[in-house]
Amino acid sequence: MAGPLWPRSRRGSTDEALIRAVYEEHGNALLAYATRLTGDRATAEDVVQEALIRAWRHADALVNGKGSVRGWLLTVVRNIITDRYRAKAARPAEIAGSPATPPVAEDHADAVVDTVTVLGALDRLSPEHRDVLTELYYRERSVAEAADTLGIPAGTVKSRSHYALKALRETFTEDQRPGAPRQSAGFREVTA
Repeated sequence: MAGPLWPRSRRGSTDEALIRAVYEEHGNALLAYATRLTGDRATAEDVVQEALIRAWRHADALVNGKGSVRGWLLTVVRNIITDRYRAKAARPAEIAGSPATPPVAEDHADAVVDTVTVLGALDRLSPEHRDVLTELYYRERSVAEAADTLGIPAGTVKSRSHYALKALRETFTEDQRPGAPRQSAGFREVTA
């Protein structure tokens, strides 16, 4: 079992009084320095608290007369911040939970919903219209290539694509009306 965070001899009221005096004298300077380095007041407050805990654990460094107390404390603050940045860099990227950090990856749920919606609307088209749209938009063929593949004239490809897109627009308009069912049962097929 681990022992206490500080030796028994340091639990006395003299060390507590020393830390209070150190905080009253140097607390504002430490907080300003930590805020400047981190850019975040809450993080800076945590850093200053950690620095004061370290000062409490090493109270002898504050009273030994070697160097300035503020210089030692500022070095401790800088080291704590450096350690935090190194630890953060060693971890995998965090998921954005605050406005300060951008999202790690876009949510693809909207794309999935759009795909399902379009596939449902395509299923409601006649096979001729669906085939034309598949050739033109999914397989990215020209009107002439789609006509050759489907074995129909180019004018028919243009006409069917026009009426198929019109029917899709009507389908999406019907689905967006308030109170309209998600999939309208009475789909009107348009043939050319």
